[in-house]
Formats: sequence, structure tokens, C-alpha cells
Amino acid sequence: MRFMVIVKATAASEAGAEPTEQELVDMLAFNEELVKAGVLLAGEGLYPSSRGARVFFDGDERTVVDGPFTETKELIAGFWLLDVKSLDECVEWVKRVPNTSGGHSQIEVRQVIESEDFTNAPQELVDRENELRAQQGYPTTRG
Repeated sequence: MRFMVIVKATAASEAGAEPTEQELVDMLAFNEELVKAGVLLAGEGLYPSSRGARVFFDGDERTVVDGPFTETKELIAGFWLLDVKSLDECVEWVKRVPNTSGGHSQIEVRQVIESEDFTNAPQELVDRENELRAQQGYPTTRG
């Protein structure tokens, strides 16, 4: 099972504050644990929303709105993509994430939908999706 671990933005991350050297050391140590355990598929921090955009869809119309966006609690500051056996295992990993801000922060955990989860999808579409994943270097069977 794959899970996206979503690190919610804070006022500091939206202000573009860089982590301290100690925060970087702590986060690197945690990331090394994930790699050694074989559960980390990807993980990245994100620039503040001031360096981003949103695209709104209405039928065939597209509207682009440049950041920053005001609702910090709705924004994402980073993510990990973990391949683990269950939600419980993922939560146990998340509970070990260093709270580098020292204050209030939030991490959301969401399971990734696999092509096999669409029970009404024809096998041909599942196979094509798995082919695309293989071309991208993603495994087509999960732990």
C-alpha cells in the first residue's frame, strides 16, 4: 500500500523561512531511516504558495490565479510517498517525524488509489496503467 504523507504549511513555511542546520540534520536522519527500512518512494519540500499558481476549471474554461494563497491550513509544505503494509504502519512512521518547528504543525496521511482498486475498470486499462508505472520506474505490485 502506498500512502502520501502530506506536511501542512505553517506561517513560517509560507513566509519562506529556511530550516536551521539542526532541523536539516534531524530531517535527514529521519529520511535515512525511511530509506533503510525500504519504505520511502519519494519525499520533497515545497516552496511557499507565493511561488505557485492554481488553475480553476469551469467546463472548457481555465482560469489561472497566482499565489500566494491565504488559507495556510489548507496548503501543503511538503510530502513523503511511503510504501508500507497498512495505515497503522504509516501512522507509526509519521509519529516519528521530527517536529522541526517546535510548535503546532499537522501531517495528513492519505492512501494512494491503485489501478487495481477500481473494481469496475477493464483489465486492459489496469494493464495499461501498470505499463505506464513501470515506464516511470514505479513498482506495479505493492507491499
